[in-house]
Amino acid sequence: MPEPIHEFKNQVQSRNGVRYSVLAYGERRNDGNWEGWLEFRTEDALDRMRTGRETTQPDRNALVYWASGLEPIYLEGALDRALRAEGRGM
Repeated sequence: MPEPIHEFKNQVQSRNGVRYSVLAYGERRNDGNWEGWLEFRTEDALDRMRTGRETTQPDRNALVYWASGLEPIYLEGALDRALRAEGRGM
């Protein structure tokens, strides 16, 4: 079952000006490793989308560490990927 891993303080903005909150989620796999992805939510939380797997880490603590080190530029790129995957890329 997916677990929230990290909530980012700063929002990211799409190219068309929509602002999104960003959360990192993770889930333990059958092999014991954890995979992580990012979820983007509009301010009203009516629109949500997520990336595919962004990372695989050996345990939950490593996943938390990975998420805590993501820079705004990475989050912007991940938002672009998520929008393209949803067919909304600019």
